[in-house]
Amino acid sequence: MKYLPGWALLVVGGLLSQAASSLVVVGGKQPLEASVVAIVLGICVRNLLGLHDSLRKGVATSDKLLVLGVVLLGAGLDFSRFLEHGLSLITVIMLSMACGFFIILIMGRACSLSPNLSLLLATGTTICGTSAIAITAPLIKAKDEETSYAVATVAFFGLLAIFLYPVLGRAFSAGDFQFGVFAGTAIHSTPQVVGAGYLYSELAGQTATTVKLLRNCFMAPLAMAIAYWHSRGQLKKSADVNVAPAFPWFLFGYILMAACASQGFFTAHGVQSFQECGKFLVLLGMVGVGLNTRLATFAQVGSKPLIVGLLASGVLAILSALFIALLLA
Repeated sequence: MKYLPGWALLVVGGLLSQAASSLVVVGGKQPLEASVVAIVLGICVRNLLGLHDSLRKGVATSDKLLVLGVVLLGAGLDFSRFLEHGLSLITVIMLSMACGFFIILIMGRACSLSPNLSLLLATGTTICGTSAIAITAPLIKAKDEETSYAVATVAFFGLLAIFLYPVLGRAFSAGDFQFGVFAGTAIHSTPQVVGAGYLYSELAGQTATTVKLLRNCFMAPLAMAIAYWHSRGQLKKSADVNVAPAFPWFLFGYILMAACASQGFFTAHGVQSFQECGKFLVLLGMVGVGLNTRLATFAQVGSKPLIVGLLASGVLAILSALFIALLLA
């Protein structure tokens, strides 16, 4: 019962977003995407009206609803497209992450950020957003303010990416599959990736989601590597590391849904129903992204982390676009 008020708010926000989107029709299309409306609506409610205590628990679970939506969207995944680009796709993901990670570390040091804050920004930007920061922070005994700065910076630029990257993709006439790979490698957290992908197109959303889930799998080995690196200074023993939260377990559900659909276990109507339900749950997740965004937090970050965060996002985007052009053109 304690979650119901917050869930009700998410549902109302989702329905209002769909209604607002349907009101604007240009050339037979709806240019005002419901996901954008959902995020903006959530931000306005949180920062202008506030969030009552009775709503917080339900709103805090919005990421779980989004994950369930992602699993259902697996029913629409075309495995053949990924098998066609399998090795090249993995190469793009690994090169983007590895090159971006070390470049961001160097930029952080050059801007006189602390080693811990530089490392948090690098992991958050290149792997899986605030989840990567939450996992990495205790391993390196980061200060609370370092963790808060990293979370706010990565969240801010990831939020901007949802709106900016689809516009840039259309400006450069990026294909749906290529943009999906770009969103999956260049945007920070899973909700942001899913939102930007489906803002572009159905195929881009499916591709972005799959690429992001593959990318998230690298968080567990990275956490162990960071723990080992710090164990040399007796800061943390690698044996104490719990990497289970770093692995995207819902990836199995996503792949299972895709496998069942590809084997014909679902009717065409069933696949469509899964897709529609999944999209609505993702939309609720977008409302949650807005409701969990406190603009006052960004004002407290300071200029240096924001500058490094901007450069880091730009570097990762450029690297992703470059590797996609070289390997997936």
